[in-house]
Amino acid sequence: MNQEEMIRDVRKRLFEMQDTGYRDFHARLVPTVEKEKIIGIRTPILRKFAKEFGKTERSEMFLKVLPHQYYEENNLHGLLIEQIRDYDKCLKELERFLPYIDNWATCDMLAVKVVKKHLDTFIDEIYRWMESDYTYTIRFGVNMLMRYYLEDAFRMEYPEKVAQVRSEEYYVNMMRAWYFATALAKQYEKILPFIEEQKLDIWTHNKTIQKAIESYRITPEQKEYLRGLKIKK
Repeated sequence: MNQEEMIRDVRKRLFEMQDTGYRDFHARLVPTVEKEKIIGIRTPILRKFAKEFGKTERSEMFLKVLPHQYYEENNLHGLLIEQIRDYDKCLKELERFLPYIDNWATCDMLAVKVVKKHLDTFIDEIYRWMESDYTYTIRFGVNMLMRYYLEDAFRMEYPEKVAQVRSEEYYVNMMRAWYFATALAKQYEKILPFIEEQKLDIWTHNKTIQKAIESYRITPEQKEYLRGLKIKK
């Protein structure tokens, strides 16, 4: 089977899983993706397919294909990268894939758990991604810091790096706010000065407080204090 036949076959399989009602609903959640490029497949169903497909030789062929035509093909690509157990190979495939991500959902789906055993070196990749010109590469870098570096691996230099990111992109700043809100839940005393001393731009500062107040992991007393730190525009 050549590459063209493989793509046709995968696409046929994906359309067999289509749910048009879900497509219409989901298209509203990812406004940066044209509706025509969304097939409409629920994530658990796509994950199940990716798990089966990842065991075939065709999956290696699929990873060589970029860019993809459909949103779900991108998501499948990301789910296949997640299955790679070799750290160096996983990084190589991530590098190829990240510039093609065009929405927050595909970006945030990537958990790449293989990196958990390499956090001491993976941080260098994260720092590099956070300086990228690509919106979703930066977002992915901040997301990795949030996923894997807020507990035992936490260092004060990490939130400093996130605070230093300056962007006009909504999807970058929303992730930065999400990072700081989650960091407040996990490292409250260490992160609070970033809010008290107004180290973030006003939008990200206020969005961080909003998201922290919505969190069940922040105490009522902490929420009350954070409310008083909002910057009035």
